[in-house]
Amino acid sequence: GDLLPADGVLIQGNDLKIDESALTGESDHVRKSADKDPMLLSGTHVMEGSGKMVVTAVGVNSQSGIIFTLLGAGGEEEEEKKEKKGG
Repeated sequence: GDLLPADGVLIQGNDLKIDESALTGESDHVRKSADKDPMLLSGTHVMEGSGKMVVTAVGVNSQSGIIFTLLGAGGEEEEEKKEKKGG
C-alpha cells in the first residue's frame, strides 16, 4: 500500500484499487480508472495495480490538507473560548 502524497486525476491505470478508508471511512477498496472515477486523493493507499496521475493539489490545498486545516482551526477556536472564560 503506497501512500498517495497528493490529489490528482488518473490518466492511465492498470487494475487500480485504492483504500480510501482514511478519508471516507469506507472499508471496501475502490476501483479507479481513467474513464470512471479518476480522482485520486492524498492520504489514501494504493492496494492493487498501478497508474499515472496528473497532480492537481498538494499540501494544505489537497483534500486531506483542507480537512487538517479545518480541524486545526476548530482547535484554535476552542482554545480562544477557554482563554476568554478564564481571563
